[in-house]
Amino acid sequence: MAKIDLESLGIDELVKLRESVNAKLHEKVATRQLELEAELQRLSEFGKPAKKTPPAPKAKKGDEKRAEEKPGEEASEQDPPAAEAA
Repeated sequence: MAKIDLESLGIDELVKLRESVNAKLHEKVATRQLELEAELQRLSEFGKPAKKTPPAPKAKKGDEKRAEEKPGEEASEQDPPAAEAA
């Protein structure tokens, strides 16, 4: 790559140089972005999902018994005790 003596360049030449450098940078960035997107696509075919949902918490045995006893009301309220029925 040739060295450029920036001190010897006029304003118009510096502006042209800046425009050509910016154009080249944009070109290289676009090319690299396409490469990265293609690589990401290839990798996604082999990879697992990034986030897994955690398993649902299991109910404790005491919670299961309470849930069975109370579908809406307490079991003792639904069924009168045997002593009262007799």
